[in-house]
Amino acid sequence: MAGTDSDGRPIVLVADDEAELAELYAHWLADEYDVRVATGGEEALELATEAVDVALLDRRMPMMTGDEVLAALRERGIDCRVAMITAVEPDVDIVDMPFDDYLVKPVTREELRSVVAVLLSRAEFDTRTQEFFALASKKATLESAQKDDTSEEYERLTARMDQLRTELDETLTEYSSDDFAAAFRELPDEDALEPGESTE
Repeated sequence: MAGTDSDGRPIVLVADDEAELAELYAHWLADEYDVRVATGGEEALELATEAVDVALLDRRMPMMTGDEVLAALRERGIDCRVAMITAVEPDVDIVDMPFDDYLVKPVTREELRSVVAVLLSRAEFDTRTQEFFALASKKATLESAQKDDTSEEYERLTARMDQLRTELDETLTEYSSDDFAAAFRELPDEDALEPGESTE
């Protein structure tokens, strides 16, 4: 985990240029997390220290978009889990973006709390397992948006998932089924893995 506040609670960064929405998200999360609120991309980067565990970024922000904030976070080596929360319908351009999950607005309290819990559970896994979770989330996101599954980007995503699935077969025996299930929100059955499951 990246860090916790003085009370030992995980730290969540919320960035949305709609101040009322950002404050609403913070209200929904405040009982369990230390929430930092930014209403612009530059402010988000100021608040994004290595102590942040999860960042929730709006893609459409003036001056500095959520996509640019995400790129800057990764360039700085800030390795928190990231969910994009946006009105922008997903397209195959998301395949190469270094985020972990994608929510399309409007977002409910339950969805927001669920994605934060899921991303915190994913932080307990190694880098390759986290990459598999992120790719599986992107695949589910594209399929739910009914995007072209014959594109080069989509084929590259599924090929990488297959490669990771094979590599992770032995690694997953270290985790319980409950641990593993907690790292997924809503994924198609064919993308679910069970600890110790054979991939042959």
